[in-house]
Amino acid sequence: MNGALIPHTPIAVDFWSLRRAGSARLFFLSHMHSDHTVGLSSTWARPLYCSPITAHLVHRQLQVSKRWIRALEVGESHVLPLDEIGRETMTVTLMDANHCPGSVMFLFEGYFGTILYTGDFRYTPSMLKEPVLKLGKQIHTLYLDNTNCNPARVLPSRQEAARQIVELIRKHPQHNIKIGLYSLGKESLLEQLALEFRTWVVLSPQRLELVQLLGLANVFTVEEKAGRIHAVDHMEICRAAVLHWNQTHPTIAILPTSRKIHRSHPDIHIIPYSDHSSFSELQTFVAALKPCQVVPIVSQQPCRDYFQDSLSPGLSMPLIPNSVQQYMNSSSRKPSFLWLLLERRLKRPRTQGVVFDSFQETADQSQADRDSKKARNENLSGELEKQKPSFLDLSSKEWVGAVPISESQKMVTVLTAPLNFSMHLRSTDEEFLSLETGEDMGVGPHLVPKGDHAGSAASGNQSTWVGQDSPLSHSSKAAPLLAPKFRGLALKYLLTPVNFFQAQFSCRGFDQQVERYHKPLLKYRELNAE
Repeated sequence: MNGALIPHTPIAVDFWSLRRAGSARLFFLSHMHSDHTVGLSSTWARPLYCSPITAHLVHRQLQVSKRWIRALEVGESHVLPLDEIGRETMTVTLMDANHCPGSVMFLFEGYFGTILYTGDFRYTPSMLKEPVLKLGKQIHTLYLDNTNCNPARVLPSRQEAARQIVELIRKHPQHNIKIGLYSLGKESLLEQLALEFRTWVVLSPQRLELVQLLGLANVFTVEEKAGRIHAVDHMEICRAAVLHWNQTHPTIAILPTSRKIHRSHPDIHIIPYSDHSSFSELQTFVAALKPCQVVPIVSQQPCRDYFQDSLSPGLSMPLIPNSVQQYMNSSSRKPSFLWLLLERRLKRPRTQGVVFDSFQETADQSQADRDSKKARNENLSGELEKQKPSFLDLSSKEWVGAVPISESQKMVTVLTAPLNFSMHLRSTDEEFLSLETGEDMGVGPHLVPKGDHAGSAASGNQSTWVGQDSPLSHSSKAAPLLAPKFRGLALKYLLTPVNFFQAQFSCRGFDQQVERYHKPLLKYRELNAE
């Protein structure tokens, strides 16, 4: 298992054993490869933070309830509470890890300093141009993907490895090509090969759904005889399978990996195409960041000694705030209702340090690139459609509905329902929850008037409302929670939009904000009454 519990914090990344999680309360998933999801299953019942693509995959493949999945936008900073009273918070920024679809690096900032957790990643120079890294802030602890941290292991760039695969296929113009892959990753390589050789790439239905989610070119199919390039599970590539394939048609197999694998047949070709950073790339990355310490993610392969000359001094033990300590030591690992409310109310800070390119140059270049790629893909898709007798219609509603994040999503309303209405959570099989935008991705409240029909408004008894999964809800009939003298202020609270509140965690502060919101409305009503 390649995960970590970050010391002196309630943060866990790719770590899903609650029995050994100790004081961890915030759980993050860097990507969906199986060695990073050990212990994660449909029984998971705590907030889980990840990228939108990983959010889709963790629900579809592991059946984790959407109620607990928090999709955080990549490239943006997000504020999360570190206790149950809102006194301590941290900022987490997600950055593309260039490893597989949905993979991200996490930059954590809080009382503990600044921690960068790379997860599995393939370094590119553009990573150092990320606004949160370009500011030159001090990285105190760098959790580093050290898969290839060995000076004896020399790897080509992915562009060079892809060129080697293209040359190999060109030498076998009459052969079928079997490419052995893991369940996730290297989809862009398949797209490149399809465009290079102007052929369909045959995928499994599950992988076809994924590439459509990624918006790649229309060069993929599930029809076995439609194209000569087939993506298969890497475990299928063996001597027996190659002999079987060659009985019906000349076939070669390609394994794009940097792992040391025994070649059991002359028609099995191993190309060092890796989604992990090479040793030289790791050196460049660490030398540019100059962290105070480097912690290897793959514990069986130490790497600290290789980066001693690139480290900065000044690492000190963080002092854990009392409120965070109490939160970490709380008997229940499940989040409280108050904590979930704080999680939703916190605002996303503006990302600082953005460097703007020339607008005209960027617009012209982007439009030219889009037009060129669109024309190339349309021409290839047209040719492939003529070659193939039929093709599964993946633009149907059945497939489009599988994509979790639509362009237009309804805003979540949190604690803004009027009295006389009951709130019911939508089915957790609908959409996910986006914390910062307030967009409903699965746990947003669905307001329905009390009664048998949505059109009949409740009257008379003013009952309070709670979500059906809320700790406050224990029966189908909601019990009154507020005395009559408090209902005037409560009604104002419930009618105040969430985005009007600021993160001032005191009763008086919230009361003042509510009154400030409703004061002009009352004046307007009085003027109209006159």
